[in-house]
Amino acid sequence: MVNKTPFPDAQPNAGRRIRSGQGRCYEEFTVGDTYEHRPGRTISDTDNTWFTLLTMNTHPLHFDHAYAAKSEFGKPLVNSCLTLSIVVGMSVNDVSQKAIGNLGWNDIKLSAPVFAGDTIYAESTVLAKRESASRPTQGVVTVRTVGKKADGTEFMSFERTVLVPKLGHSIES
Repeated sequence: MVNKTPFPDAQPNAGRRIRSGQGRCYEEFTVGDTYEHRPGRTISDTDNTWFTLLTMNTHPLHFDHAYAAKSEFGKPLVNSCLTLSIVVGMSVNDVSQKAIGNLGWNDIKLSAPVFAGDTIYAESTVLAKRESASRPTQGVVTVRTVGKKADGTEFMSFERTVLVPKLGHSIES
């Protein structure tokens, strides 16, 4: 069977590859594990226009087709803050569904343009974890998340650090 996922080059790593979850407590994260976030999401022109206008981004490259046609891309670009928001949202089930809070995003890289009609996917690899020094019932987990288009093109990567509860200390819904 041919692997037609956007991560065809996925290599075995120090941990396991895991698809979909309902959040994790500190003890359930293992450095090296990779979480495949599913489902993917096809971005529409409407998504891009609404997000761009909602966030008051007035750059015409995101919503003016005549303007964008004159650019090197020849068509509107999807707002990178929209793709960041979608990729982070894709990771919630696996990374932060039970989190107390996000502590930060670092090293955000935008490596390829995204256009309306592109379907995007994401995966996160656990880079580090440590118990909280000031909160004995919580821990800090850092992941590296990568966004890829359906054709395998990586368009985004970033690191995210979250504060998560230890087992027995999460708020269950």
